[in-house]
Amino acid sequence: MKTKKLFKDNPYLVKTEAQITEVINSEGKTAVTFDQTVFFPEGGGQPWDLGTVTLRGPEAKVYNILKVIESDGDILHVLDTDDDIPLGTECLLEIDWERRFDNMQRHTGEHIFTGVFDRDFGGTNRGFHMGDDYMTIDISLEDRAKVDKLTWDMVLEAELKSNEIIYQDLPMIVRHFNSFEEASKEPMRKPLSVEEDITLVGFGSTDYDWACVACCGTHLKSTAQVGLIKAFKLESNKGMYRIYFEAGRRAFIRYQQEMETLHTLGRKLSAGTEDILSKYDAQAEKNHEKSFQFSQLKKEVISRECSRICDNLAVGMYDGIIPCERYNILSLDDLTQLGRALSPSVKKVFFLVHEPSCTALLVSDGKINCGRLVKENAGIYNGKGGGNDILARAIFTKTEYVDTFMDLIEKHLR
Repeated sequence: MKTKKLFKDNPYLVKTEAQITEVINSEGKTAVTFDQTVFFPEGGGQPWDLGTVTLRGPEAKVYNILKVIESDGDILHVLDTDDDIPLGTECLLEIDWERRFDNMQRHTGEHIFTGVFDRDFGGTNRGFHMGDDYMTIDISLEDRAKVDKLTWDMVLEAELKSNEIIYQDLPMIVRHFNSFEEASKEPMRKPLSVEEDITLVGFGSTDYDWACVACCGTHLKSTAQVGLIKAFKLESNKGMYRIYFEAGRRAFIRYQQEMETLHTLGRKLSAGTEDILSKYDAQAEKNHEKSFQFSQLKKEVISRECSRICDNLAVGMYDGIIPCERYNILSLDDLTQLGRALSPSVKKVFFLVHEPSCTALLVSDGKINCGRLVKENAGIYNGKGGGNDILARAIFTKTEYVDTFMDLIEKHLR
């Protein structure tokens, strides 16, 4: 006996009595089928329902539903137990209504949004994903397309028109057909891909071919119950256009979060929402100028350091000691630039130490291979690194290892 799908005729039905018709134990979980169910299985891009099963009788037990799967007309309910439940047990099934209504808002919102893209732009929906954080539709521009490409302005236009459909409080029209022949006589925006047990979903009127499509999901009574549709992003994807959006309560919550972010940014910039972009642009321009000035200052510091070290090398200031300069403020990238500039003036090896990261940069004119020195000796002190002939870095966990490593290299090169 196949499971009677009560959600098909009444998606607002929250609970029902049912009898267990089959018990399957697999992978440490018990799965059961019932003579009838209010639980929607995964399908049509919509996630399965969650909820509880309460066994009737003297030892009443309550199990959580982990997953709902449809297979050959039966609907399998996976429970959070491995108990052996007797066939014929009477049960109370109750869905998580908040999750169901959330899914209905999102799924119905997708129908409206997709329908507008089909009607106004001739775009065909070739993919629908209902994720935890957002929904996506993949719109393909094919033979019926009225435009050459989709732009963000078009997405915003479709969003506005979709919300206008919501405001009109149009009835959702759900009709069931037993055969392909019956269903195919009805106007619809997408050719049928199923042969039997077909459900057509539209809104407003049965002759709205731009809205009507085959779908096995659960849907709201009217468009007004969707509440809100909000698009967030448009991107290219495998020759199609992927649109990220939300519908229902989730869309409203995300709208609240983003408005709060906008107001917080406005307070930080001493701006209202009407001039926040101009204030941001002005701040960005100031930051760009400061960044340029800072870059020029660093170049000047590096140039002066290079001249100072070269002068010291020329007069023998580093003779008899480890040729080294230590830095706290300049970054490793800055020292790398300094090392490249110094390279032609270094006869053996010169060390530039970046003290915050316990890193020693080895610099030479290429006659001594700095990279090989690091490779062959840094590991002695648990160091790591690498480089090329004229510049290499050795990174250590302690400052004393840097000094010991430099002393080793200096003695090795005498």
